[in-house]
Amino acid sequence: MNIITAVYNLLWGDLITIPLPGGGTAGLSLLVLILIPSGIYFTIRTRFLPLRLFPDMIKITLEKKSKTTNDSISGVQALIVSTATRVGMGNLVGVVAAISAGGAGAVFWMWITALIGSSTAFIEATLAQLYKEKDPLYGGFRGGPAYYIHHFIQGKKSSKSASGKSVTAILFAISGLICWCGISQVISNSVSSAFQNAFQVPPLYTTILLVILAAVIVLRKNATVKVLDILVPIMAGLYFFITLFIIVKNLPLLPGVFGKILSQAFGIRPMAAGGLGAVIMNGVKRGLFSNEAGSGSAPCAAAAADISHPAKEGLLQAFGVFIDTIVICSCSAFIMLLAPESLTAGLGGMDLLQAAMKHHLGNPGVIFIAITLWLFSYSTFIGILFYARSNVAYLFGDNWLSQTLYKILALVMLYIGGLAAYTFVWDLGDVGIGLMTIFNMAVLLPMSKEAVLSLKNYENRSAL
Repeated sequence: MNIITAVYNLLWGDLITIPLPGGGTAGLSLLVLILIPSGIYFTIRTRFLPLRLFPDMIKITLEKKSKTTNDSISGVQALIVSTATRVGMGNLVGVVAAISAGGAGAVFWMWITALIGSSTAFIEATLAQLYKEKDPLYGGFRGGPAYYIHHFIQGKKSSKSASGKSVTAILFAISGLICWCGISQVISNSVSSAFQNAFQVPPLYTTILLVILAAVIVLRKNATVKVLDILVPIMAGLYFFITLFIIVKNLPLLPGVFGKILSQAFGIRPMAAGGLGAVIMNGVKRGLFSNEAGSGSAPCAAAAADISHPAKEGLLQAFGVFIDTIVICSCSAFIMLLAPESLTAGLGGMDLLQAAMKHHLGNPGVIFIAITLWLFSYSTFIGILFYARSNVAYLFGDNWLSQTLYKILALVMLYIGGLAAYTFVWDLGDVGIGLMTIFNMAVLLPMSKEAVLSLKNYENRSAL
C-alpha cells in the first residue's frame, strides 16, 4: 500500500510548484507535465486540427454507415464505445470537484484542455488503426497501445520478454487491466450511493441488480456494441436537452455565468487572492481525467473500427473529446452555475449537483441525476470491458478462458465496490491509468510522424 501511495503521489501529486502573483502557486503533476506540452506539440504538428478540421469531424460522424464484415464495427460505433467510457463520473462528480476547488474559471481551462487533448486523441487513435490486427475470437479487428508499442520496439532485443512480446507493451496491458478493475469498484459505489440518496434503496439491492444486468451483457460474445449503440446516444442526448431546457429557463442569467467563467479564469481577483493556480490546475487536471486523451484507453476501441481511412477514426476520436468535455462537462457546469450560490454553498460532490438539479426541476431533478449517473456508469463498465479484450489477448493469447476470467473478476469488483468504498483499490485504479499514460506517451511522441503522414494523405485525398 505504501508503494501504491508513493506511485500515486508521483503521478498525480504536485511534482513542481510555480509561484504566481498574489502569493499563490500552481502545482504541476507529472501527468500534466507530460500531457499538456505533448498536446500542444500535437496540435501544432497537425496544424490546429481541432479547429481546422472540425467540419470534417461532423461530416465523418454523419456519413452513411458502410457495411462491415466479420463482426467488425464501424468508425461511429467505435466512437460510441469510447464515448461510453469517457462520459462517466468525471462529467458529473469531476466537474463538481473542479468548480468546488477552483471556482467557475476552472471550466474555461477544461475547455482549453479539451482542445489540446483532441489532437492527442487523434494521434493515438490513428496509430491504433494503422497497427490493428484481425481478431480471431470476436471477429473484426483489435489493437490499441499494446500493439503499436509492440511494433515500435519489437526490433530492440533488450525490450523484449522471453515470450517475444514487448516489455513496455506488457506493462501497458497490465496497467490497463488494473485500472479498469479499480474503475469497476468506483462505478458501483457511486451508483449505489446515488440510489440510496434518491430512492432510499439499500446498496445491496442496487449492486445485485447492477451486477446481473452487466453480466447479461458482458458475458455474451458481441452484445456490448449493440447495447451501447442504443444507450449512449439516449443518455448523452437526454442530459444535453435537459441542460438546454435549464439554460433556456434561466436565459437572463447566462451572460453572468459566462462573465463569471471568464473573469475567474483570467481575473485579477483570483490572482490577487493567490487562487489563480487552483483555478487553472483544477480545470486542467479534471479536463485530462475526463477526456482520457493520451491514456491509451480509447485507442482500444478505435482499433476495432472497420473504416476507409485511419485518419478518419482519428478525427472521430478527436470529436469524442469535444463531446465529452465541451458538451457533457459543460452541461454539468451550467447546471451548477445557474443555481443560486446560497443553495450550493458548503456542498460538494453529488450533493452539490443534486441540490442544483432540485432547484431547477424539483424532486424529479434529484431522481434524474441518480438515473443519469447509473446510465453513465453502466455504459462505462460495459465500455471498459470492450477495451480489456485486446489487452487480455496480448497478455494471454487468443482463448475464451482468459477473456471470461477477466470479465468475472471485473464483475466481482463491481459487486464489492457497491457495498463498500475501498480507497486503496480506487488509488490503484488511478495508478493504473497514470501508468498507462506514461507507457503510451513514451511511444506516442516518436510515432506521431506516422499519424501526421496519415492525416496529410487523408487531406490530399479529400482535396481531389
